[in-house]
Amino acid sequence: MAERAISRTALAFDFGTRRVGVAVGTEMLGTASPLVPLHVRDGIPDWNVVTRLIEEWQPDLFVVGLPLELDGSETLMCSRARKFGKRLYGRYGKPLEMWDERGSTKAAKSLARERGHRGNYRDDGVDGLAAQVILESWFANQRGEGDLVGY
Repeated sequence: MAERAISRTALAFDFGTRRVGVAVGTEMLGTASPLVPLHVRDGIPDWNVVTRLIEEWQPDLFVVGLPLELDGSETLMCSRARKFGKRLYGRYGKPLEMWDERGSTKAAKSLARERGHRGNYRDDGVDGLAAQVILESWFANQRGEGDLVGY
């Protein structure tokens, strides 16, 4: 059996209808860094900007947050996030992982407050931090460490 590659680079996305948070990370380190969010119009990004991100970071896969309800049921935003993920896959042909993002925004806001954020999330969002939390949670799960969302 082939050994699983652990040095993959991933781009993670926290889907939203106004902004999409983006983070990049490597599976070997299990850490991610937030990037500048994508400004979107009704959930549709400027695909030229996405292409530049992919050319810059050369990801091996995409991880897209799936905004499930607390009870695990799907929301309307889940179908929109899935559609976004399918478009990523269709355009760039990279493997796609949809990942439960419950708690990621709360965790991102907590991290932002620790870093001095004043709480105006509409104008100064935490989208990139939420994508970072999603990706680091996915990495932890790949290592068998469970889910870190909400840490």
